[in-house]
Amino acid sequence: MVADGLPDVIGLSGLPDAVTICEVGPRDGLQNESTVVATEVKREFIERLVDAGLRRVETTSFVPAAWIPQLADAEQLLASLPRRPGVRYPVLVPNARGLARALDAGVEDIAVFASATETFAQRNLNRSVAQSLEMFAPVVHDARAAGLGVRGYLSMCFGDPWEGPVPVQQVADVAASLMALGCTELSLGDTIGVATPGQVFAVLAAVQAKGMSIDAVAVHFHDTYGQALSNTLAALQAGVRVVDASAGGLGGCPYAESATGNLATEDLIWQLTGLGIETGVDLDRLVATSVWMAEQLGRPSPSRVVRALGAPS
Repeated sequence: MVADGLPDVIGLSGLPDAVTICEVGPRDGLQNESTVVATEVKREFIERLVDAGLRRVETTSFVPAAWIPQLADAEQLLASLPRRPGVRYPVLVPNARGLARALDAGVEDIAVFASATETFAQRNLNRSVAQSLEMFAPVVHDARAAGLGVRGYLSMCFGDPWEGPVPVQQVADVAASLMALGCTELSLGDTIGVATPGQVFAVLAAVQAKGMSIDAVAVHFHDTYGQALSNTLAALQAGVRVVDASAGGLGGCPYAESATGNLATEDLIWQLTGLGIETGVDLDRLVATSVWMAEQLGRPSPSRVVRALGAPS
């Protein structure tokens, strides 16, 4: 272990000075847990993440309890959570009813979750890609009319467990349709973790060729094949400035069994710190948070940095 718990800093040309991390642990990370996590534990988890310096923390999802029982306490969680100045607490909404619940809870940012492939759209939303976009259209419109920021998640951008490789132009076409609804940000997801850097460059180039600004694009990588950090570096080299990650590497996808954990926020920060890229996050405090959360869940964190820095001395 490095003496001060941080890597040596040697930058690379062509990279940003700062990166915004969208922390998805409380929502995307916990939604896959088989044992329901108590509301007060979720609240403390979020508070600890904010204390560590994270300023975008995806908090919960307003989906029916039957879909994801783990997130059935969305209203109670948000009501118990102090909102801090400068911190965004986005939530996922699946439809108009979910948006109504989110607005009643006083949220300022929402996200909708689309698919680049037909099979996953049917399995996740029980409708086609086109039908799902039709469902999201009034949600995005009404959210924007209410002054909310709207992130559009696009899953299966690099591979689908049922359809196999996903054509780059197909991803770009669905991404353009999703953004045309009025979304303020697009998050491209490698839901089953099969992407490699060349694919990342190709997809980002195709998305920009459809007229989308790279400033409005985020990436969301899973680490199934150990490629999340290399894919993130490729995305940064291509101009991306927003990266999704999950504290401790929590999460996966409940509708795609081959989707293992998200990119661990600590592993991402170690890389960015070594490259001289500012994140605003205190790595020691974040590691302590993930160690604490792992204790709540009764298992060790899969994050390599958490294991390295959080292990008893």
